[in-house]
Amino acid sequence: MLSMQNSSALVHPSSSNLNDLRHRQHVIPSSSTHSESISEISAFTDYSLMDDSSVSHRASISTDDISTESLESWDGDGLADSSPTAEVEVKIHDVAHPLGVASTKTFQFSLATAQDSPLSMGEVTPKVEEVEEVDDLQSIKPLGVEPPMVNADSTHLDSTATPVTVPRKRGRPRKHPLPIPGGQVKITKGRSKTGCITCRRRKKKCDETKPSCLNCQKNAVVCEGYPPKEIWKSGKQKMEDAARSQCMITRTLPFLIDGIESDIDRRFLDHFVYGFSRVLTLINDDSNPFKEILLPMATQHRGLMHSLMCLSGSHLSGMNPEPKVIERKYHHFHRAIRDLKNNIKASSQGSEEPELLVEDPIIASTIALSLNTICEGETNGEYRPHMDAARYLLVTQKPRNEKFRQFIVEFFQYHDVSNSITSLDRRPAHLNGELRLPDFVPHAQAGMFLGVFDGLFNYISEVTRLRDRIRKRHNEGHEPAVDYQILSEAVSIDSAIRAWETSHAANTPNWALAQLYRQSTWVYLYRTIRPSRPSEKIAQVVDDGLAYLDQLPQDAGAYSIVLMPLFLLGCSAFETRQRERIQGGFESLKAYSNLRNIEPALTVVEKVWEVMDQKMEESWDWEKIIQSMNMDFLIT
Repeated sequence: MLSMQNSSALVHPSSSNLNDLRHRQHVIPSSSTHSESISEISAFTDYSLMDDSSVSHRASISTDDISTESLESWDGDGLADSSPTAEVEVKIHDVAHPLGVASTKTFQFSLATAQDSPLSMGEVTPKVEEVEEVDDLQSIKPLGVEPPMVNADSTHLDSTATPVTVPRKRGRPRKHPLPIPGGQVKITKGRSKTGCITCRRRKKKCDETKPSCLNCQKNAVVCEGYPPKEIWKSGKQKMEDAARSQCMITRTLPFLIDGIESDIDRRFLDHFVYGFSRVLTLINDDSNPFKEILLPMATQHRGLMHSLMCLSGSHLSGMNPEPKVIERKYHHFHRAIRDLKNNIKASSQGSEEPELLVEDPIIASTIALSLNTICEGETNGEYRPHMDAARYLLVTQKPRNEKFRQFIVEFFQYHDVSNSITSLDRRPAHLNGELRLPDFVPHAQAGMFLGVFDGLFNYISEVTRLRDRIRKRHNEGHEPAVDYQILSEAVSIDSAIRAWETSHAANTPNWALAQLYRQSTWVYLYRTIRPSRPSEKIAQVVDDGLAYLDQLPQDAGAYSIVLMPLFLLGCSAFETRQRERIQGGFESLKAYSNLRNIEPALTVVEKVWEVMDQKMEESWDWEKIIQSMNMDFLIT
């Protein structure tokens, strides 16, 4: 069927083959007498669908002089060689020209038909093609056709004209092609989510070999394994789990021992038991009182445990200054101070007997905090409040445990007497009768320190008293500063030191240590009574003391209490060769104990040597030299 859309009228062709023309599927233009192409025709449509009312303003098409002698056949795929062809001439009369002038356009078409085709016998086989969307096709506008101009007279322009319908091109692929018969359809797989973590991060294909994939091994990278599988749960199950978790009561186990609450605290405890306790007393085996007496007591008293852990942490931080170790050390220090205050306050308010005001662990806590200043190397008198508190508690009340009392009194007197050697205002408590030794004095070998139970520290305290009297006479301008009474007492002390003998077996580390203490005590007396100048006597005693020091093994427990006699020998070393040996002794002691009060003690000794070389007579009063240096510390 030959049709035209958007045309005014259609004129039947005069040819007898017009009926065949109506059944043609394709119209092929062969030539045209007009310069415009076939696209200039508005559209093709069935003329039988046109009404008469739209004829007057539409173009007319005539098919005059249609030749039927040379029609060509069309079989749907191409032209047949033996098919006749016919020329069809179509004239379009445009009576609705914008300028009101009628014009005629002539088009020629070649109509083809096959003689042997079903079309020639009157049979029609329509081709079924996919119908395009009507709305999309009607939106297509013909090329080169300008919209008509509207003037005042043209008020009856037809608004029902439809756009050109362009047929779909042949061979267009289907939107959803059918699968190939007998062929395998390729299924596109999404990205796998079960690969290892490393391959997924590197965006590589993973072979998913477990426990580690071969791809990571081939590329020499560490396979981080596979993410845990998540079990799918419905919304109801998730809500039930959330409600169950909210109803669960979290129960944690309490700490076995108060004060041991973290991994660092366990490090502090191990360091205290296996390392630090051996540098505090003469005994470094299992009978060490810090392990045998204080530690079991601390398991029943939280404040004492904090004090011991602070003490151990201070010593450990000197060797390994990790930030977390230092932070935990200060935590124990503040807790120990707070618990000590609370315990003293509670005991004083709840007890009516003065001798039972404070428990033994509180006394031990004050001693441990005073030792903490030694580990920290503090030189501004931080030890004073702790030592004063320990003195007050020991003087005003009697410890309940006799074994603890024996240890704590010996410990306090050792540090109290040693403190008087380096300060101008600190004097031993036993000089005034404030503190006495336990009623049962064990054998000297049972002592935890040297010089307390065997009486040697009594001679040191008496020499300290003589120094105070000489210093007072010197400040008052009395000449001589050493009068006959002081001299007589000094001779008596000298005789006692000569007669003193140790109870330790000969040729043992403790025996060599006892001889070193004896030499240093005599040096202390000589430097107090005799003028400050070199002499053969002082040089000989210093050399003998250094010889005893050299006899001590490097790992001997005697090194724990060597600082005080080494300090006295250093303040009496007038010769350069002796000073070098003294410096070596300080280095050996520091390597053994790692206590940080050793370095300040060596600094004071070197200052005394400087005074010896400049103002020799003033070098005997090293207590005043220490005060001028604004230093105050324990040499224990």
